[in-house]
Amino acid sequence: MQVKNPILGLCQKATFALSAAKVEQCPQDQGYEVAFAGRSNAGKSSALNTLTHASLARTSKTPGRTQLLNFFSLDDERRLVDLPGYGYAKVPIPLKQHWQKHLEAYLGSRECLRGVILMMDTRHPMTDFDKMMLDWARASGMPMHILLTKADKLTHGAGKNTLLKVQAEIRKGWGDGVTIQLFSAPKRLGLEEAYRVLANWMELEDKPA
Repeated sequence: MQVKNPILGLCQKATFALSAAKVEQCPQDQGYEVAFAGRSNAGKSSALNTLTHASLARTSKTPGRTQLLNFFSLDDERRLVDLPGYGYAKVPIPLKQHWQKHLEAYLGSRECLRGVILMMDTRHPMTDFDKMMLDWARASGMPMHILLTKADKLTHGAGKNTLLKVQAEIRKGWGDGVTIQLFSAPKRLGLEEAYRVLANWMELEDKPA
């Protein structure tokens, strides 16, 4: 009997809800939220669009365009959140400070946040921002799942080697609480694994199709 992950149908019906510059402007703090974080050039918007089969998140040739907390509704009580891309050098310092302040406020205050999907470019993983996010996840006890994005830019063997290397580094420094996988938006690589994580965090049981 084929088992269909119920998160698939919800992701395909995802709709834009609102953008928030401050935590006070976020939707009511209830239900289930999963946040997507990553440096500005880590392929976060492309991953979100691939997972939702839509063009919800704004992609741009210029990193650093996501300057707000963007909320996308899956149903009445489940949301995906596109967090501001972080660390792009050409963004003015005051704007960086604004992002950091409100990013930290969001991560530290949302009771409905069930987990964070952290994007790392497979070719340039474990940046200072990535390590900062891992430190926060460990300190707060927040589940974290890493997508090593742009895996199509490497050969299969090189991608696997990077996965094993980063996995070992994370286990050594942050324990077994963080999960990790390879992901490619253009090749649609790693979708099923990512969907399983989302369904688990949002308490959606797999059901027979």
